[in-house]
Amino acid sequence: MRIEISEAPWEDPVGVRLRRDQERETVERYGGDLEQGEKPSAATTAVFLLATEAASGEVVGCGGLRRLDGDTFELKRMYVVPAWRGHRIGQTLLHALEEAGRDRGAVRMRLETGWEQPEAMRLYERCGYHRIPLYGPYVGCAASVCFERSLRREPAPADA
Repeated sequence: MRIEISEAPWEDPVGVRLRRDQERETVERYGGDLEQGEKPSAATTAVFLLATEAASGEVVGCGGLRRLDGDTFELKRMYVVPAWRGHRIGQTLLHALEEAGRDRGAVRMRLETGWEQPEAMRLYERCGYHRIPLYGPYVGCAASVCFERSLRREPAPADA
């Protein structure tokens, strides 16, 4: 299986459908819309990516970045279609989003997920993210868990 990552406009119809599916799944898990702060939009999303399974052409995931400050992007609307989970698509998409952030000057990524999404927390931890105190609009939200990862590339070790 080969996954292709491509940039798409926020308004792309497939992206809109995937984001609605992601929001519906989140509401079902938490019993309501607990999202804190401003919802992402075309105006606030710096880049939006789609993950497509190459052989079938099926779009199987999405994710976007919102700039928090000059050095930091926040991961938004990361989603993999349930039937395609377990194939490392989330990891592929996450790495592509990190690269897109680096290309735009980011040195760190942040994200918010929730306690009812242990599979998401495992993915982020496996990819080098560590838990941080709740930040911004998530402060005080008991359902939230926040993560961060440095995007700085470590210099190659010098030959001894």
